[in-house]
Amino acid sequence: MYITITPQKLGGTYSQSSADFVGYLEKENQGLEQQDVEHFFNQYGDEISAEEVVKEIDGNTAKLKKKEPKFYSITVSPSKYELRKLQNNSQDLKTYTRELMKDYVASFNREINGRPITVNDIKYYAKIEHQRKFKGTDIQVKENQPFATKILQLKTDIRNIQEGRADGNIKKMKKEIANLERNAPHQLNGKRIVQGMPKSGNQSHIHIIVSRKDVSNSVSLSPGSKHKASEVEMHGKKVKRGFDRDTFFAKAEKTFDKTFGYKRNYAETYRAKKTFVKNPNLYFAALMKLPANEKALAFKMITKTGLPVIPSIPVSQAQIALRVFKRLRRGAEITIKSSSIGI
Repeated sequence: MYITITPQKLGGTYSQSSADFVGYLEKENQGLEQQDVEHFFNQYGDEISAEEVVKEIDGNTAKLKKKEPKFYSITVSPSKYELRKLQNNSQDLKTYTRELMKDYVASFNREINGRPITVNDIKYYAKIEHQRKFKGTDIQVKENQPFATKILQLKTDIRNIQEGRADGNIKKMKKEIANLERNAPHQLNGKRIVQGMPKSGNQSHIHIIVSRKDVSNSVSLSPGSKHKASEVEMHGKKVKRGFDRDTFFAKAEKTFDKTFGYKRNYAETYRAKKTFVKNPNLYFAALMKLPANEKALAFKMITKTGLPVIPSIPVSQAQIALRVFKRLRRGAEITIKSSSIGI
């Protein structure tokens, strides 16, 4: 389960409207029959139009400055193992989203009129998507780029020869292009992976747009707060503040497991990922103590993510941690870029 929370930006400033983001999320509906369209939804409503989403989010920004985010995007990307547990991707992910947003509000250390906030206090809209395309930031596209550059140059050379601006052996050049296409390191269905190519397999995921302000348009609720849980005195009164991301991510997993009866392997738990970064030795020790069948699945999951199953010869714990952390961070950055949208 990969979850990202991002304030939506336009270049170096925060977007003043949700229109571009909402329009981006409508891209999958283009050319579909009405019965196949995925609509926006919220806690209690289905088939909400894009126009209504923009109107509601943009109209809920009282007293927010231009340099403050007006809304946040939460992207939820279940793993292929988690998706296999679903019976109906769209309906099941809608059910999960509505439970997840209860976990979201429960992770705020805030009160409204002396009571804890509830899911009814937030304004959000969500949309299920079933496709993903390779982006320029994906490792497959980046590692294929040297081949793409050579192919483009050869095609330019061929065009120059055909139009009489240069001399050369076109047949030889076309053969070289074919070899480059074939030898590019990342292929999908026998073709070189390029930016914009649809990814294979089940790619269902959730995009959620949530207003910075509560439904009354009077209370600011920021999941980007640096304060996990604290109190501050404002106008002579003690005010609770903060959002605990650790709590949110942990609850998100438990809610998915409870909702769909999913038996989560240690290697894919949020707790394990934190241990992996803080204490790699403890992480690998925990893996080795797993029952044989769970250990085999854990190693398979780790290998698929590109992380080392067993570290190379340890020189010191600090060096192991640094080496592992760098690989984990690269993978995390790729995941974030592939599952979040910069606007």
